[in-house]
Amino acid sequence: MNTYFVTGISTEVGKTVASAILVEALQADYWKPIQAGDLDHSDTHKVEKLVSNSKTKFHPNSYALKTPMSPHAAAKIDGIEIDLKQIQKPKTKNNLVIEGAGGLLVPLNERQTILDIIKPTYKVIVVSRHYLGSINHTLLTVNLLKEKGFNVSIIFSGNEHKSTEDIIKKMTNVSVIGRIDEEPYFDKNVVKEYAELFKDKL
Repeated sequence: MNTYFVTGISTEVGKTVASAILVEALQADYWKPIQAGDLDHSDTHKVEKLVSNSKTKFHPNSYALKTPMSPHAAAKIDGIEIDLKQIQKPKTKNNLVIEGAGGLLVPLNERQTILDIIKPTYKVIVVSRHYLGSINHTLLTVNLLKEKGFNVSIIFSGNEHKSTEDIIKKMTNVSVIGRIDEEPYFDKNVVKEYAELFKDKL
């Protein structure tokens, strides 16, 4: 069984929808270690609403922080400090999809970042969305992961931008799972269709 860690090149790039598609494709379990803000409509709730299969289990957050900010700042407002020892991968015999918070170098405390919770055995999937500066952000993210020895692949999110995608593919030389288009909406059926498309690339 494999563990997949979903990270983004920035915030709001489509990690949660990508995670739901991966969960459905693999009938995997889902875990968001750190949720910051929107606790009544968290990413776990969102993925739960998008997944159809009956095999997936949804594991509780290690940290559920009240404020939608960088985890280190949200934790400070809650009067706590994030301790990596409290972020323990759930025990499961199933594939597991882990969704990060923001990008790789989002601080968890004054010493550690999201990168510090990604184990060497995890397959890392980078969600890249086109905007001015996204090539730089994607190359920085992928190259850092490659330097650390991770198995890395990319999902493009949003409308196709061929020149951006071509240069990212050429300069990273990692596998591309596919693209999640700018759909009018995402529901269980749309997610299931993407799951079928992506299944063989995982």
